[in-house]
Amino acid sequence: MNKYVYFFGNGKAEGDKDMKYILGGKGANLAEMTNLGIPVPPGVTISTEVCKYYYSNNNQHPKELKEQLDAGLKELEKTTGKKFGDAKNPLLVSVRSGAAASMPGMMDTILNLGLNEEVVKGMIEKTGNPRFVWDSYRRFIQMYCNVVENLEHEKFEHVINSVKSNKGIKEDTAMSAEDWQEVVAGYKKIYKIEKGKEFPEDAHVQLIGAINAVFGSWNNPRAIYYRQLNKIDEKKIFGTAVNVQSMVFGNMGDDCGTGVAFTRNPSTGENKAYGEYLMNAQGEDVVAGIRTPKHLEALKEDNEVAYKELLAIFDKLEAHYKDMQDVEFTIENGKLFILQTRNGKRTAPAMVKVAVDLVAEGMIDEKTALTRVEADKLDQLLHPTLDPKEKAKFKVIAKGLPASPGAASGQVVFNAETAVEWVEDGKKVILVRAETSPEDIAGMNAASGILTARGGMTSHAAVVARGMGKCCVSGCEAVVVIEKAKMFKVGDVEVKEGDVITLDGSTGEVFLGKVSTMEAELSGDFGKLMKWADKYRTLNVRTNADTPKDAKVAREFGAEGIGLCRTEHMFFEEDRIFAIRQMIISDTLEQREAALEKIYPMQKDDFKQLFEIMKGMPVKIRLLDPPLHEFVPKEDKDIEALAKEMGISFESLKEKVESLHEFNPMMGHRGCRLAVTFPEIGKMQVKAIMAAACELVKEKGAKIVPEIMIPLVGDVEEMIWLKSKLVPVIEQTMKDYGVELEYELGTMIEIPRAAITADEIAKEADFFSFGTNDLTQMTYGFSRDDAGKFLKDYLREKIMPEDPFKSVDQRGVGKLMEMAINLGRGVKKELHVGICGEQGGDPDTVKFCHRIGLNYVSCSPYRVPIARLAAAQAAVESK
Repeated sequence: MNKYVYFFGNGKAEGDKDMKYILGGKGANLAEMTNLGIPVPPGVTISTEVCKYYYSNNNQHPKELKEQLDAGLKELEKTTGKKFGDAKNPLLVSVRSGAAASMPGMMDTILNLGLNEEVVKGMIEKTGNPRFVWDSYRRFIQMYCNVVENLEHEKFEHVINSVKSNKGIKEDTAMSAEDWQEVVAGYKKIYKIEKGKEFPEDAHVQLIGAINAVFGSWNNPRAIYYRQLNKIDEKKIFGTAVNVQSMVFGNMGDDCGTGVAFTRNPSTGENKAYGEYLMNAQGEDVVAGIRTPKHLEALKEDNEVAYKELLAIFDKLEAHYKDMQDVEFTIENGKLFILQTRNGKRTAPAMVKVAVDLVAEGMIDEKTALTRVEADKLDQLLHPTLDPKEKAKFKVIAKGLPASPGAASGQVVFNAETAVEWVEDGKKVILVRAETSPEDIAGMNAASGILTARGGMTSHAAVVARGMGKCCVSGCEAVVVIEKAKMFKVGDVEVKEGDVITLDGSTGEVFLGKVSTMEAELSGDFGKLMKWADKYRTLNVRTNADTPKDAKVAREFGAEGIGLCRTEHMFFEEDRIFAIRQMIISDTLEQREAALEKIYPMQKDDFKQLFEIMKGMPVKIRLLDPPLHEFVPKEDKDIEALAKEMGISFESLKEKVESLHEFNPMMGHRGCRLAVTFPEIGKMQVKAIMAAACELVKEKGAKIVPEIMIPLVGDVEEMIWLKSKLVPVIEQTMKDYGVELEYELGTMIEIPRAAITADEIAKEADFFSFGTNDLTQMTYGFSRDDAGKFLKDYLREKIMPEDPFKSVDQRGVGKLMEMAINLGRGVKKELHVGICGEQGGDPDTVKFCHRIGLNYVSCSPYRVPIARLAAAQAAVESK
């Protein structure tokens, strides 16, 4: 018989931390903590296998589940000395989700399950605390209606607000038992109107409804979005477990409380406990951001014994899990209980600091430290922060809690939908909410920053923003959000939708207007981590750089050369675009060569600067790739202005521009095809490349091996023909300078036919470089410029797990890459191969490139550290 229900309690559990694929992350850690002797309320975990069965069998449970669940509840009753559904001695439970991968706030929870009118009477008699009982009952009804029955949260909030308004009450804590009893009556009235029946009284009916709702929440929109955002593969991790756990109450009185804490600071990584709590509250009050909680240190005053015990448990958990932990706790009548532990979500600075500190503390080794930092999150460290001098010029309109560091400026929006729409239109936005909810996740991801009026450092907004690497200021109590009017007020200052504000997530400050930024300063811990990465990786990392500025930035970030210099970007400079346009409209070879002669010294100087910056490191220069129409204006007014500047008629220039038009330019007259039609362009460029190298050899004794890359080759005959034109120019240039240089002439593999015939091309090429942008669009038949219109539908419907223009499609495009490598190296064993498409800075792509034997990856300057770390992780994981 299949086992579906696992018990934990009394210091023993039917599971451990290694069973997260069966028990979910939460259930596995509850079992592990129970076995460690940590005070965990007892309970049962329904395995993820039931969730899989539920989705595969029309929302039905396996027949064995009822018997196993009943047996588990009996064991829970025996352990607690209470009875589920009993009026006099009731066992109340929480029902919580828990997938194998942590998804904070994305799925559903119900607390206080088992309450009904009779149980309420029994609990009042037993506790002598009617306010606590009615408060617990209204919470249960509200959660049950929202989670199980999908009734809108706002309808229930309206009931509470009406009661508070009628009685002149401002805070929930001032509500009496009678007030909460009135709220419960209002809730039940809503339920009857909406559902046409009475609220369920039977505890077992409530439990089955809650279990099904938790299973259902696996596929709610926010959970689906979160999995896509965090690349959680549903083929490996599917479904959630359900944890049915004995309730402990933080809302029974002033000696009770609840909190969320981290064993280290999740924003900075400082080795100091960090968290928040509320006395006389339940857990949702802290994470939902409805009340602004106290800092953890204040617990020393409220309950010193519980505070010291909590810190001791933190030390025990860290020593056991060897990582920073995110812990939920409740204090009931002065006694501490731990409800959950998991590896804590953290910012990039905290990831780096915690990993380096754990090595120094002897908990983990360098290789493990490298795997503890999410490579793509390093991006957060590398981008600019607010300039302190500029900050002084702007008005600070409010100050909240620095929930997630960084800086962000943008136009204010007040709901997630608007945030997504405006960002799709190319705007930068700041999402402003009274408090965020899990439904806001798409808007939070789209926004540059998040500002909330309520909530603490461990609220939903703070936790999710840190996980995303988004700047966030929470608990900004001076901010009054008036969502219907699409504005917020701070005193006399009114900020409307579309107005620009700036957030400083490191200080909690909110500025009116856009504050300038400055380059980020990297910590010593970052440098140490990068040294470890370089120590273990075998894949080289180059950069895509077209300008001296980009090349310098990349060198500072550890680039080991240039893997792609796009020469066409140099042509758009103001001092040379005119000569390029002259060349394009020329009718004869002589005219074109005259125009190119003007460009030659500029190109030579460009290449010379890049060679100097790279100091002997490889520099791969791609010859002109885009179609010529990209260099000429399209609007009549611009054509007229250019015609006047060039001294020709509007009509003749317009005719020339129209003659360059192509129906599908990305598959048209570009790359090596352009060089075949106009070989003089390629000749000028290779001459400039070799002249730059020769001059540096003569002037500074530099060691340079120029790498010249011919784009878009699909047939070896193109390569042979172009070499016959270019090699003589290269040889003559060296002869003219009296310098003998080693050089390489290779090609990009970006057409499927090139990959299929790579053995033929390798005979003529010194290297291959995968241009995965074009290779992806030609393999799929997707236009890179138009695919955005439908790719989001493909991702939403799970036709594709990932945008193939962001991360290489390993099953299709990747197969072509492997084929090209094997065919090419079958002809030339030492053929060096790299990648220079945008995906070269994507961690998953970098790891794939390591596996298939590339020599290097090349990416944009700011992604160089990301690629270095991902390459090290690939090396560590492959051993």
